[in-house]
Amino acid sequence: MEDMHIKKSVLHILCSLVCMFVLCKQVLAEESSKFWDGFNLGGYSSGGVTLHRDDDAEAAINEVSLLLTWNGDSRWSFFGELELEDPLSWSDERKFHTKESRLDLERLYLDYNFSEKANLRVGRFLTPNSRWNLLHASPLVWTSTRPLATYRLFPTATNGLMLHGSLPVSDYALDYMLFGEVVEDQEEDEYDLPFERVFGGRIALSKQWNIGISALSFREKNIGALSGQDKNYRMLGLDFVTHIGDTELSGEGFARFTSNGGDGGSGAYLQTAVPLNGLGLKDWFWLTRLETLQRPDEGSSERWLTGATWRVKPTHLLKLEFAGGSGNQPEAPRGFIASYAFFF
Repeated sequence: MEDMHIKKSVLHILCSLVCMFVLCKQVLAEESSKFWDGFNLGGYSSGGVTLHRDDDAEAAINEVSLLLTWNGDSRWSFFGELELEDPLSWSDERKFHTKESRLDLERLYLDYNFSEKANLRVGRFLTPNSRWNLLHASPLVWTSTRPLATYRLFPTATNGLMLHGSLPVSDYALDYMLFGEVVEDQEEDEYDLPFERVFGGRIALSKQWNIGISALSFREKNIGALSGQDKNYRMLGLDFVTHIGDTELSGEGFARFTSNGGDGGSGAYLQTAVPLNGLGLKDWFWLTRLETLQRPDEGSSERWLTGATWRVKPTHLLKLEFAGGSGNQPEAPRGFIASYAFFF
């Protein structure tokens, strides 16, 4: 069954890539040499060890992500991200195994640039209602574990259209994104929450404080089967990042409402990153985070996290952290977590 799922995933990915390449080639048929010169291939990976508070230890290569970009001399550009998740794992019970590995097409889209103020995106892209969701790559975030609210309340990716751009407003830069789903995910599995009918928007102001406000409408499938919970939701989100001296302070908060105005769940986190240069630890940062999540039919979960991250290189991070709290969330373990993340 698992092999069949992987084969289907590979087939969908290959078909999507072929379609994108054909479209790009048609757009730039007259400049084929420049077309191929515009491609760049890179990626990132991470691996780590988890010592669970109430369970056995485990280790894994968390992901290997390939990033394919193309920028030519035209108004078109391309971005693709294909991720192999958990390609190799180890635990006391299973030893080394690949049973949890799977392929995931994270992003695959074309952008058309009308001007600096307006761009049209077509394809699969990260849902832009969360700063963490947009910058989720392991070498770009401070911690090994992701805040629960940033992937347990809304669709992390959308297949559709997006109009986005940047507008100058006084001394600020105002970024906007308006998006909607056109094609639902064709496969559902145990790893991702199933969503459909996704529409929304986001605006972000950038200066000393970077503040984002988002609004989202969607339907969550396979929820509330026992309680009769309304599956249609509206969601409001707020995220920010700023610096107080050398300390980075960031956070996000989300509130969901049913179509008749009832409570549909909520979540938030607040995180600090304090440089330890004053203690003689160059490029080390002390991390703390508090977070909460409440979902229909699941109750609430609270988490706390503290630890240290070493920026070994600008694109390499070593992360050491302790996490605790309440609620059973397997993807947010409690205990000691260590990981290493890097771009290549």
